[in-house]
Formats: sequence, structure tokens, C-alpha cells
Amino acid sequence: MTERRFNLIKTDIEQQEKRIFPRFPFCYLTFKPESDARVYEVKDITHTGMQLVVKQAEGIFKMGDTLQGSIHWLGHEMKLMGKVMWSTDGRAGIEFVKRAETAESIKKFLGEERLVAALKPLHMVDYGAELPSKLKYWLRSDGPVEVFVWQHQDHEFSHFQVLLLENFVEWQDGVGLKTGRIMSKRNVDTPLMDEDELLFRVDQGLDDDKLHRVRSLVGRIPANLLNREVKDFLLMKLS
Repeated sequence: MTERRFNLIKTDIEQQEKRIFPRFPFCYLTFKPESDARVYEVKDITHTGMQLVVKQAEGIFKMGDTLQGSIHWLGHEMKLMGKVMWSTDGRAGIEFVKRAETAESIKKFLGEERLVAALKPLHMVDYGAELPSKLKYWLRSDGPVEVFVWQHQDHEFSHFQVLLLENFVEWQDGVGLKTGRIMSKRNVDTPLMDEDELLFRVDQGLDDDKLHRVRSLVGRIPANLLNREVKDFLLMKLS
């Protein structure tokens, strides 16, 4: 399992790494096209695009199609337009049209306060799947945010990861901090649980902007989701 979770890909151009994470089966961040009666789960979202889950919808999205519709999340709605950049049997990648304008709207729609308010402590939720034994905390805010905190056998912290939109920040005991950009996610179905395989591009040095955004987010997490000792530990390592 450790080997799967820390698979390193070395290239002459850039360094990429893979991580395997548990996948929560429910998402409340959705997209409703104006020309389609269906509602689609937003699997991932950034300031410039999103990935839609299109289960049992083969052939609905074609490369080059233009979509117009609304994102819905926690009682809020935002209209946008996008172009289909790729489509598979299960997912579709959408690039936003009017990217600069849409990016500003996404920043407001997925503001830090709303992201924190939407966090759910999945390590405390029984949804019928067995969590990895060394996963101590798992906080999730639908597509935009996930926080994973892992421990050694002796219950000391071994590593943590924070996924914030397209940003990836990780700390490992004995290794230190890494920052990067999430390049792709894909489903990895196993007999015990649903998992996501995440591929991210590692920054050559630490990206201060990514660290600042993640520190700010973690600093806002309330004590009922992350106790003070754990939160202080994360903030210490992130600084």
C-alpha cells in the first residue's frame, strides 16, 4: 500500500508523483446545463475549468461542444459557459469561456469562508466503506477541498496532504514539505473501497502562494472538525 501511495515518476522535464486517496461517493457541488435535464457532479474545479462526472451518459458530451448552465452548491448558484476539451465514458473536462472573468466569479463563489463552512469530518461518518487504518483525519468540502492527516503505528503523525482547488501541499515525516499542482484524478476501484489516483506536478521549490492559501484555510478550520493540537501541528509544519 505504501508503495502505491508514494509512486514517483521522474522525467527530464518535470517531476510528477501519484497518490492514492479514499473517495467519498457523494457530492453536493453540481452543474446543470441549460440544454439538458440532467444534473452532473462536479468532480474537480479550478479557476479555469472543471471536471464533470457523466455516469451512464456516454456520448452526451462531445469534444468542442459549448455548454452553458449553472453550478449549484449549498444553496448558491453561479452561471457560466464552458467548452468540452475531452470526454470519456465516465467524465468530461470543461474549460471555462471568458476565463479571466469566470476565474474572478469562481474565486467569489468558492470563497475561503464558504469552503471552510462546507467541510465535513468524513473520518467520523459511517458511509459503508472501510477507511485506511492509518488515516486519522479526513475533511472534505465536496470538490474544492480535502484534508488528509495520517499517523504511524505509534499514533505520531506521519504525513498530511491538503488539496485546495488545483493546489497540492504535502508534509511527510523525515522528508518535509512539498507543493505542486494537481494534473489529473482518476477512479481506482478496489474490493474494499473506492479510491482516487491523483497525479500532481511537484514544484521545483516550495510555492509560497500555495502555502499561504493552505495555511489560511487550515487556520479557519473550527475545533469541532480539527482539534487544537492537530491544527497547531499542521500550521507549524506549513510555516
